[in-house]
Amino acid sequence: MVAGPNRSTRLDFSRKPHEAARAPYMLPIRRLSSVSRNVLRVGLIPADGIGREVIPAARLAIEAVGSSIPKPEFIDLDAGFEYFQKHGKALPDATLQKLKNECDCALFGAVSSPSTKVAGYSSPIVALRKAMDLYANIRPVVGVSSSNKPKVDLVVVRENTECLYVKQEKLETGQDGKQVAKATRVITEHASRRIGQMAFKIAEERPRKHLTIIHKSNVLSITDAAALVGSLGVVPSVNAGDNFVIGEPVHGSAPDIAGQQKANPVAAIRSAAMMLRHLGYGEAAERIDRAVDTVLVEGNVLTPDLGGNATTNEVTEAILKLI
Repeated sequence: MVAGPNRSTRLDFSRKPHEAARAPYMLPIRRLSSVSRNVLRVGLIPADGIGREVIPAARLAIEAVGSSIPKPEFIDLDAGFEYFQKHGKALPDATLQKLKNECDCALFGAVSSPSTKVAGYSSPIVALRKAMDLYANIRPVVGVSSSNKPKVDLVVVRENTECLYVKQEKLETGQDGKQVAKATRVITEHASRRIGQMAFKIAEERPRKHLTIIHKSNVLSITDAAALVGSLGVVPSVNAGDNFVIGEPVHGSAPDIAGQQKANPVAAIRSAAMMLRHLGYGEAAERIDRAVDTVLVEGNVLTPDLGGNATTNEVTEAILKLI
C-alpha cells in the first residue's frame, strides 16, 4: 500500500508542523510483548546463495547490541531450494516446529526458487508466511545520502497470504487445442481488513500520516476495490503476524555472486533491526540503524552494488564498530 503506477486511493491523515521526519525502518511497527523475556531465541534460516553470507552478518549485529536486549540464543534451521534438491522438501517439518515451539523470532536469508515448475517444489518463504500467519510484509524503502538529491522515504505494506499467494493453478486445453494456464486469485474481507489496519497503524506513526492504497478496480472491480534507493542490498523487510515476526532482506539469493564476499549485508542487518523493534527493543534497533546510516553516508566502505569495492565482511565490521 503505497503510491505507484496503478490507480490508487490516497488517504491523508493530519500532519503536525512540528513533527520531524524519521526513517521508516526506525519506526515502531507493531510491538510484540518483551515482558519477562530473559533469553531471546532467534531462528536463523540462511537458505540459499548469499543468504549464507548476510544472515551471519545480521547475527553479529544482534550480538553487538549487548545488554540492550535479552541474551540472544541462535537456532540454526534448514530450508531452501538447495535443501530441496538434497532432501526432497524445501521446508522441513522440523524447521517449522522449532519456529513455533522454540523461537521468539527469526531471520530468513534468500531462496533460489526456479523460474520453471519443478515437481514437488514450493517456495519455503511463502510456506512459512502461511504456516506462521505472517500476513504483512512490511518493506521500508529509504535513501540515505549526504547529497542534496531528493530523499526516497516510503513504506510498502503487502498482504502475504492471499491473492496469487494461494498458489491455485491449473493447465487446460483451449478450444483451439492449445494449452491455457489459469491462476485463481483469492481476496477475503478478513485478510483485507487486517492488512489495512496494519497499514493505517504504520501511517499514523509516520510524520506525513499519509496512506496510499494501490488497486486496479477499474479492471478487477471486485477483488481490488478497496530500487529507488540504489540497490536491493540496502532494503529490509519483516514478515509480521500478531504473534511472530521474521526479518527478511528484500534481495534474492544472487547465485552469480554467492561465495565471493560481494553481497551487501545492509538489508539483512536492517531486517534484524526491524525484527528487534517489532519485538519492542527499540533502543537496540536504533543503534543498529544509526550505525548503518553512518557507514552509508560516509561512503568509505561500500560493496560493489553501491559503487564501492569493500567485501561483505568489511562492511559488516564497519557497522559493528559503530553499534
